[in-house]
Amino acid sequence: MFNENAYLLGAQRSCIRELFEYGRQRAAVVGAENVLDFSLGNPSQPCPQEVTEAIADIVANTDPVALHGYTPAIGALETRQAIADDLNERYDAGVDPADLFITCGAAPSLTAVFKALAAPGAEILAIAPFFPEYRPFAETAGLKFNIVPATSHKLKLSTLLVEQHLTPKTVAVIINNPNNPTGMVTKEKLLRPFADMLRRKSAEYGHPIYLISDEPYRELVYEDEVVPFLPKLYENTIVCYSYSKSLSLPGERIGYVYVPQAATDSRAIYTAIAGAARSMGHVCAPSLWQKVIARCARVRPALDLYDANRKKLFHTLAVIGYELARPQGAFYIFVRIPGGDPAAFLEKAKARDLLLVPGDDFGAPGYFRMCYCVEPEKVAKSLPILAELYRDAVDTL
Repeated sequence: MFNENAYLLGAQRSCIRELFEYGRQRAAVVGAENVLDFSLGNPSQPCPQEVTEAIADIVANTDPVALHGYTPAIGALETRQAIADDLNERYDAGVDPADLFITCGAAPSLTAVFKALAAPGAEILAIAPFFPEYRPFAETAGLKFNIVPATSHKLKLSTLLVEQHLTPKTVAVIINNPNNPTGMVTKEKLLRPFADMLRRKSAEYGHPIYLISDEPYRELVYEDEVVPFLPKLYENTIVCYSYSKSLSLPGERIGYVYVPQAATDSRAIYTAIAGAARSMGHVCAPSLWQKVIARCARVRPALDLYDANRKKLFHTLAVIGYELARPQGAFYIFVRIPGGDPAAFLEKAKARDLLLVPGDDFGAPGYFRMCYCVEPEKVAKSLPILAELYRDAVDTL
């Protein structure tokens, strides 16, 4: 006997991971340089030098028993203090170390928050396009997963649409800023009326609607874009953060949950998050990486390579004729598939070893996502293929 829901999750793997594994298999056949894999958000920049130096110094000069021993489940105080200091210097946020819970990356942060909010019958609302793993995270936690559909190629936050999809059972809305898969940044001028609407609906329903802010790409922005710090705009915000992308550490798994003191029932929510994490096997985040973050919380990523790829892809695809959102952050570009047969378009790309992630699992069929944290040569090689695919798709209309 086994858990059938768990079996289905294992059998139906993420479309992104499936495409990434296919790319690895193809690389063994035709050579990695000939596989144009834009599937996985795996940073292609090395971690910053400050991080490398911190790792070396900590390993060389820390007692190994202390280095590899347990920390408190909520995280070492020095780590939480460093994160609080960084957030307060940047946003005047009023963060106390006691408001932070250190996790093994953003995924455990999200799953713990989802489970903490999963009262009987509770619902969570995601705004398409969204990261596909939100659905299994939420449903496994016991939440009903509802979706605000994507409505146009502009793919911007619509306060009116979100309001229309709220119900009295909605306990949370999740937002990802900058967004995966579009790379778009939702600006303060859209977020302020959105926050006002959530306050009004919370009062109407007689319970808070929490805003879960998923922020692994907060530091990856271009052209002087500013990512608003949502707890400054909406008091019932819970922040989930990861250093995977900002410090190019996706395999090391370190992040945090921040529950502002201004949030309704903040200490109860924090305690429920800790309990949810405990129930899912959390003991503590890796002590080495906590010590690294204690030294490197203020370190920011180098973005030149990503920015050059972003500009090249956006401008060239626009000239070819593709409809696409302008990416202002993260390292993704989201493109409407031309013609009337998205599946055929993607299969033709795959036959040319150009791996594009379909938009279906993001809640936006008819699009593809390209992750441009790749070598510039791969971007250059992909453009003639994308031009040919566009012409073929348009010619069939």
